[in-house]
Amino acid sequence: MITPSEIAQFIQNDSASTKKRLAKVGLDYYEGRHDIRNYKIFYIDASGEVKEDKTKSNIRISHPFFTEIVDQIVPYLLSGEDGFVKSDDPALQGYLDEYFNNNDEFMAELADTITGVQAKGFDWMFAKRDENGKTCFQWADCMGVVECEPKYTSDHRAYIIYWYEDRTDKDGNKIYNIRVYDDAGVYFFTRVNEGEIIPDKTVKPNPQPHSTYQDGNPGGLSYGFIPFFRMDNNKKQVSALPPVKDLIDDYDLMNAGLSNNIQDTNEALYVVRGFQGDNLDELMTNIRAKKHIGVDEDGGVDVQTVDIPVEARKTKMEVDEKNIYRFGFALNTAGLKDTAATTNLAIQSAYSLLELRAKKLENRLKPFLRKLVGVVLAEVNEENGTDYQQKDVYFEFEREIPTNAQENAQIELVEAQRKQTEITTILNLAGTIDDETKLQLICEQLDLDFTEIKDKVPKPEENATAEAQAALGGIQPEGDAV
Repeated sequence: MITPSEIAQFIQNDSASTKKRLAKVGLDYYEGRHDIRNYKIFYIDASGEVKEDKTKSNIRISHPFFTEIVDQIVPYLLSGEDGFVKSDDPALQGYLDEYFNNNDEFMAELADTITGVQAKGFDWMFAKRDENGKTCFQWADCMGVVECEPKYTSDHRAYIIYWYEDRTDKDGNKIYNIRVYDDAGVYFFTRVNEGEIIPDKTVKPNPQPHSTYQDGNPGGLSYGFIPFFRMDNNKKQVSALPPVKDLIDDYDLMNAGLSNNIQDTNEALYVVRGFQGDNLDELMTNIRAKKHIGVDEDGGVDVQTVDIPVEARKTKMEVDEKNIYRFGFALNTAGLKDTAATTNLAIQSAYSLLELRAKKLENRLKPFLRKLVGVVLAEVNEENGTDYQQKDVYFEFEREIPTNAQENAQIELVEAQRKQTEITTILNLAGTIDDETKLQLICEQLDLDFTEIKDKVPKPEENATAEAQAALGGIQPEGDAV
């Protein structure tokens, strides 16, 4: 087992790593903490020194485009109604639905994981058993997960450190929970602020197996491996932020600059010549209250206004916004506001970039889900004496794109009119084609099964008998009577 000092060193090195630093930037932008918040205005004074200008307006507004970009992908990727973990075996499908497709808790944890993957570049889920003795999966924030490779540990074993802030005590100290996982169990530690890491005495026994529940009863169970699973956004484990970060920063700057211009130039400049007064306060009082000022015979007042480059800034922000959605592979809903006038083709075109991003993320999600399915299959086989394999499970994502209801109704009307015309044409050919061919052609138009319908249609001799009975008024002949 690694020592507390090793744990502290691993946490410190991980927090300072480039991967976690980039993940922190992505998380900040997802939560609306942009670089614009640190924006300052400087000037050069008479002596040539650079100083911060605190007299000018410095409005700093973050525009959370990245939040929308990330939040769009999760419901779209998981929008299928029938789930996405599939099997052709009905019994196995029942188990998969129980663990995945119809499990609201799992879907919520998976949504948090995918959100973290897009916002931070990678994220984690870990397996544990609930009070019913069933394996469940929970999201783990990558900012608090540390991978310890065997070549860097003192005992040359692999570990996962999972740490997070548990609470703040009455004195304002931050209390951290630290869990160290190996292939056999979990070790529990605690830490106050940046102090010493010590075993958590409130947890007994310590260490414990991976799960304290087995078959719905208290007991020990270890998976035989470290039950943590990582999903990456790409090979470099980089978030979806880099392609759009500069564009978002520029949009923030243009918008803040416009606000600052309006704030700093909201009043006119008065150029006064020959003022008959003693001070500027009197001048401003006369302008605001009395609406007039006194000047000598050579005096006068000129009112100067400053033109704000509104149109230039608005144009630049519009270009930035368009490029943010374009290079962020996201859906820009600005063009879909008038849904009545938007065709299905236009809607599909608007969703094309989001669909490309979803397909790319789906390729990362499937191998990740394979790992979770492997844990579930092992548990199902052990409990039920079955021998299900990974090959018995596949993944099928059916994403839903909204359509124009009015256009759909028009298409259905045209299709119904076409079928009616073709059926009328078939009926008009009654004298040239036999009844069976005619029935088969009508079934094709109505999408009916001809083999089922033809057995229910009366045969020609039955029709002839019915016609004869109708002609005789329903009287059945007896004996040799004609």
